[in-house]
Amino acid sequence: MKPAPFELHVPATTTEVVDILATHQDESKVLAGGQSLVPMLALRLARPGVLVDINRIREIAGVGYGDGEVRVGALTRHAELEHDAGLASQVPLLARAAPLIGHFQIRNRGTVGGSIAHADPSAELPAVALALDATLEVAAPGGRRRVPASEFFEGTFVTAVQDTELLAAVEFPVWGDGSGFAVEEMARRHGDFALVGAMCGVRIANGSIAQAAIAMFGVGSTPVRCGTAEAQLVGSSAEGLDTSEIGRAAVADLDPPTDVHASAAYRKAVGVTLVDRALRSAIQEASRA
Repeated sequence: MKPAPFELHVPATTTEVVDILATHQDESKVLAGGQSLVPMLALRLARPGVLVDINRIREIAGVGYGDGEVRVGALTRHAELEHDAGLASQVPLLARAAPLIGHFQIRNRGTVGGSIAHADPSAELPAVALALDATLEVAAPGGRRRVPASEFFEGTFVTAVQDTELLAAVEFPVWGDGSGFAVEEMARRHGDFALVGAMCGVRIANGSIAQAAIAMFGVGSTPVRCGTAEAQLVGSSAEGLDTSEIGRAAVADLDPPTDVHASAAYRKAVGVTLVDRALRSAIQEASRA
């Protein structure tokens, strides 16, 4: 199949993009890396009348380092996350999740903004944003607005970005000294979407866990923060911690889907193990930091 006919726009600024989207609204789609949209166009699962190619807008590409945060432009490619040494040092979880995204051909073209705005519940980057309490910067007709990751993901393929808006950047806080991070996921093959996955981060101070984050993906309509498990971690001694118990607490309130790939029971059982593994790795790294 070939895509249905569409009108192509290639703006040079975010202002132009927002103007085009405001004019055409739900008849338009934004094209960045195209790793999700192009197959949908080819199969005619998506039939936008207007396609807005944002690849010439350099203002929303690249990684910037500020005081206590790292700003990643929406047009930044996955491959840049994977190979940027500064990012690996400042936001390790983001750098470690990148190699799990598809295959290298996909990472060369796919973008941070595209993945997060697409909001596939089995994708890695939405879970990273949620785990790290990232802030999403959205370009809107009235100016730019900031949305916390906890309010950004509303459902499968649904976010707080409106038809007239464009995700412009993501800001990730830097945890600093004494922190450790890990990603674990189960997929049928490397490069496939995860059946279930876990992201863990801890910061250790004076032998105790002072800060903790656990996010899971592939277990619902959005990535999920495991608040009960995090609360059990904070204040606990980093030595002798029963990480398998934390894994059980992380999945206790989940209601994962059952589909042709895996049952809900399988996802919960594997989730316990993945949280256990990721948490142990994160604690080990934090203890050495």
